[in-house]
Amino acid sequence: MSAAVTPASMLDRSGSGLRGFLAWWGRGLAACLPPRLRPLLATAGDRLLLQIHGEELHLQHRHDGRRRELASLPLPLPAAEDSLGRVLREKARELPRWLLMPASLGLRRNLLLPAAAGERLREVLTFEIERQTPFAVADVLYDGHVLDVREDGQLLVELVVLPRRQLDAIDARLGGQAARLAGLDVVDVDGQALGVNLLPPAQRHAPRDPWRRWNLALLAVALLALFAGMAQLLDNRSAAATSLQAGMSAREVQARAINLQRQRLVDAVEGGAYLREQRNGRASSVEVMDALAQRLPEGTYLEKLAIDGDQLTLIGLSNQAAALVGKLEGAPQWASPALSGALQQDPRTRMDRFTLVAQLVHAGRANAAPASGQQEPGR
Repeated sequence: MSAAVTPASMLDRSGSGLRGFLAWWGRGLAACLPPRLRPLLATAGDRLLLQIHGEELHLQHRHDGRRRELASLPLPLPAAEDSLGRVLREKARELPRWLLMPASLGLRRNLLLPAAAGERLREVLTFEIERQTPFAVADVLYDGHVLDVREDGQLLVELVVLPRRQLDAIDARLGGQAARLAGLDVVDVDGQALGVNLLPPAQRHAPRDPWRRWNLALLAVALLALFAGMAQLLDNRSAAATSLQAGMSAREVQARAINLQRQRLVDAVEGGAYLREQRNGRASSVEVMDALAQRLPEGTYLEKLAIDGDQLTLIGLSNQAAALVGKLEGAPQWASPALSGALQQDPRTRMDRFTLVAQLVHAGRANAAPASGQQEPGR
């Protein structure tokens, strides 16, 4: 049975749903604090209780579930804007005021409602007033609280109804203080409050919060700090992005310079390799000159020897100019020797001036020629 009392108590005194759970949880956390620190955090549940005993109005301060007598005033009170505030200390003036009335002035009924009714208990009880009481909804003040939660999930609810004329009669004796009430509760024969608030939500007076301005100021400061922090964060991100962009631009220039140098180096290496290939692929000038010295006949003088690319050009005088082509054929260093132009006789030496050209042979061609010559006999 104790397991059902905890949620029922939570719904009874703190509302339903998330709000009730948070209130119950907050009370549990406050109970874990040392006794000296609890009063500092328990002001949210403090109340100024007003209760009529005969011709006197007793004022009590309810703090941490206990009551402390503050003052007793004779009735009726003067019809002043806040006649109670004159006899109360400044801290007590700001407490929410609750009027306690005897339960004998109203009606109490026990109802069995489904579990879903706990979320909107006051609205559900609106439809039960005219069925359970002889009053109309507009003529009464009402509220309810959960007594128990059954095993099948149904709620045992107590409906408390108070005729409005009862509050009007008491308000006349209080000098119109009902407009400043935050709640209206009833007490049983033992003097214990039932834990209901019979006032409609629209009529509940909300006391001025002395910390409201400070809270608003702190909220404004927090928002300004938040916006300043966000602005600083954006500024830092922008500065970081600018720095990164500048670094990337500098690295891009360096990369382009490195690529240009790399391309130049590659071109130089490839050019050198090409020149080496060309040089290694054909006979050197010394080899050409040595082969010419061996093949040119006696009586032949060279005035010019030129090598332009793969072309060998010989200019000179010879008494056997017509036979030079035959003499130079078959050399591995060149191929296709031929006279260029007509032979001209030199009047001084009586020799023929000739111009002879030939194509220098690369090493691959020179190696291929003997191979092909070796295959000729086989054919």
